[in-house]
Amino acid sequence: MQCPKCGVDVTGGAESCPSCGEAIPDPSSAQKNLAPPAPGFAAARQPVAYAGFWLRAVSYFVDLILLSMVATVAILMPLLARGAIPTDKPWFLLTEKGRQVIAIQLLVQMVCWLYFASFESSSWQATPGKKILGLKVTDLAGNRLSFARASLRFFGKLLSQFLLFFGFVMAGFTQKKQALHDMMAGCLVLKKT
Repeated sequence: MQCPKCGVDVTGGAESCPSCGEAIPDPSSAQKNLAPPAPGFAAARQPVAYAGFWLRAVSYFVDLILLSMVATVAILMPLLARGAIPTDKPWFLLTEKGRQVIAIQLLVQMVCWLYFASFESSSWQATPGKKILGLKVTDLAGNRLSFARASLRFFGKLLSQFLLFFGFVMAGFTQKKQALHDMMAGCLVLKKT
């Protein structure tokens, strides 16, 4: 070991430096001076609370209400004002088929994708519905999602819908409360403890 003041080699067990008299620290206390663990490792030691099916379902419905208001104002009202959607057929977008309807449905899906992927990859790590209920979306290490991973998670929801919503129900009985789209994207939905 070396003296921290003058750098002279000090033999083990000496309490002070023979050259300058500086006190030599106890080697067992060196463990206390180590750098703290990386953030991902420190978070792994904290207890984790996974968000269950019903809490996630409520947050999803809150998001759907908010999203439907945004889509109505941003998409449907301008289309109604221009006569692109007939006012006498309220179910036009659900019952009719054609290029115009498909284009509108794709536009609505794009708005949904941007809503979910942007919010879940933001510093909030949650959509407004999840934020209200104290939930956040992370990767498996507890880190913030990238926009690409949040996008994969969103498009995985389409597969969950295609499978008669079974992909969503999986959140009710998997160990980490992961739905199919969470497993596909390597994500977790956590709640504040």
